[in-house]
Order: sequence, then C-alpha cells, then structure tokens
Amino acid sequence: MKLYSWNINGIRAVWKKTALQLFVAAHTPDILCLQETKADQEQSPAQLAGYEEYWHDGERKGYSGTAIFTKIKPLSVQQNFSDAIRSAYDFSDEFGDTSKEGRVLTLEFEDYFVTTVYTPNSKGKLERLSMREKVWGPAYQDHIKELQQKKPVFACGDFNVAHNEIDLARPKDNVGKHGFTNEERDDFTQLLSHGMIDTFRTLHPDQKDAYSWWTHWGGARDRNVGWRIDYWLASESLKDAITDAKIHPDVMGSDHCPVSITIT
Repeated sequence: MKLYSWNINGIRAVWKKTALQLFVAAHTPDILCLQETKADQEQSPAQLAGYEEYWHDGERKGYSGTAIFTKIKPLSVQQNFSDAIRSAYDFSDEFGDTSKEGRVLTLEFEDYFVTTVYTPNSKGKLERLSMREKVWGPAYQDHIKELQQKKPVFACGDFNVAHNEIDLARPKDNVGKHGFTNEERDDFTQLLSHGMIDTFRTLHPDQKDAYSWWTHWGGARDRNVGWRIDYWLASESLKDAITDAKIHPDVMGSDHCPVSITIT
C-alpha cells in the first residue's frame, strides 16, 4: 500500500500543467491526500480512473480545501473536526473562521483512519500565530486523540512548521519566523506526544537536505534551500507496518512536493 500526500497549490493549475496526471501515472498511489485544492469538487477538472474522491471544500471560493483520492472504499467520511471539537473552540479571527476553510478531511478504513490537514499559516508578521497556537493546534490534537480512541491513525498534510533545525536549510536565519517559531514547534512536539511518530524521521533520523517546500524566490528549489513542512505521522502501534517513507522533490507542479509512506 502506497500512501501519498501533496499540497498541490491549486488542483486546476496542476491539472492544466498535466503534473497531477503524470505523477499519478508514475507513482500509482493507493491513497492520495491533497491539500490547498483551491477549488470545490464541482470545479475540479481532475479525472483519475480507479479512484473514489472525497472533498472538504472551504466556504471561500478558490482558497484552501482538501481532498482524498482512494482506490479503497472507506467505511466512513468525516469532513472537518467533530461537532464536540468545533463547539469547544472559537476558530474565528480577523482573517476568517479556520473551521470553515476545508482544512481537515478524514476517511475511516477497516484497520485505521487516514486524515489529512492543511494547517493555517501563521503569516509573515505572525498575525495568525495566536490562532495557530491557542486554537488550531489544541483542536487538531483533540482530533487525533478522538480518532485514536477508535483505531490507529495515519495523519498527513501540510503542517506549516519545520519541527527541528534539520528540517530547514537555514534554521538560524528563520528562528522566530512563521513556520519556525517556538510556539509552532512546541505544538508539533505536543502532537507527537499523543502516541504519534514522524514517519520520515523515524526511518531517516539523520537525513539532511530533505525538504518538501521551497519559496519561489531566488531559485530556492534549484539550490534546495527548502523546508520540510509536509509530513506523514502515524500512531505508534502502526510503526512496524511502515516499510518506507520518502520525499519526492523531483515531482514538479507545485511549490511543495509529495511525501509518501509504504505500508504492509
């Protein structure tokens, strides 16, 4: 079983470039989780033979959004957080309501859940850091804990944080900046403390220069000046089922590249 995650930064643009088609043909994922679709399902041109597709569209057109394409029919589908979590937090700030931006989508399978997330960016001047730290982070941790009460979890997506210094090319230059604040990094540490593992770092603890996102500026991707902010996490009980974890920087079409795990 091959599970992939990719922030495609607009499914219509990636489809028009034929990047999505070429990627699927080459990698044949069994489950493909997408973030930042930037389109409602009815607007999507994507037609992938052999896959069922499930979407969580945001209320704001052309913004955010998640989708999962799967060859295996799920037992159930959950858009968003549960009602209990949504009622426990105020997701609204000056930029909108993060619970209405299509950021979380979860499929239940026989032995586990697969959940994908597009975590809110704390923004260049950290205007959304408070939302990220005090609301979204705790709510997402609650989401993982809720799922794990039922069965193990594979959690993937764009978490918009480089966890440790090894996870970005220039850590000293970015300390305290969005995506590498103490608050965001601590939140990710807390998430892992709920019985989750970072699959890539578990299999490749010392691998450097392994990134999943690059800015458009200054030829950063060509020079591999990047960040690892896209992850596959897994419940600790699933650790022995994971035979491989990879990053695929050769896959073009977005400012992110896909990340994947292989499971038995």
